[in-house]
Amino acid sequence: MPIEIERKFLVADDRWRHDAEPGQRFCQGYISRSDDSSVRVRLASDRAWLTVKGGDAGPARLEFEYAIPVEEAQDLLDRLCARPVLDKTRYRVPYRGLVWEVDVFAGHAQGLIMAEVELTEVGQRVDLPDWIGREVTGDRRYRNAAIVDHVPEGAL
Repeated sequence: MPIEIERKFLVADDRWRHDAEPGQRFCQGYISRSDDSSVRVRLASDRAWLTVKGGDAGPARLEFEYAIPVEEAQDLLDRLCARPVLDKTRYRVPYRGLVWEVDVFAGHAQGLIMAEVELTEVGQRVDLPDWIGREVTGDRRYRNAAIVDHVPEGAL
């Protein structure tokens, strides 16, 4: 069973940019969202995916991800996804043996910057970079599916 284990944080400042790889822009929309699952379409230039996520608000969630044709992803984003569609640029930042993904949001979530790190087990020890802010792993308001509706107060 495919499980995604990740921790999410707000970003305290721009020091992460010193070690960041070039960013990749994503357009991301949701076909279906509930408290315990979501169906997402994600488009990144010449690649696209359909992703089904489930589980509670903790660090471990079910995740099923499938590559789909770019044209079909664009059609799904245009016709079936809730508005607004998320627009963000993702940067990969290596730090002490792990790769952090920093998402810089544009559009209606402009100003929101979050970092997440994928882990191999729930209790894995993580050294936090000095640019990391408050942890929001268990806060459902910081799931991308929730940000479509409302950017959490105090996040910007």
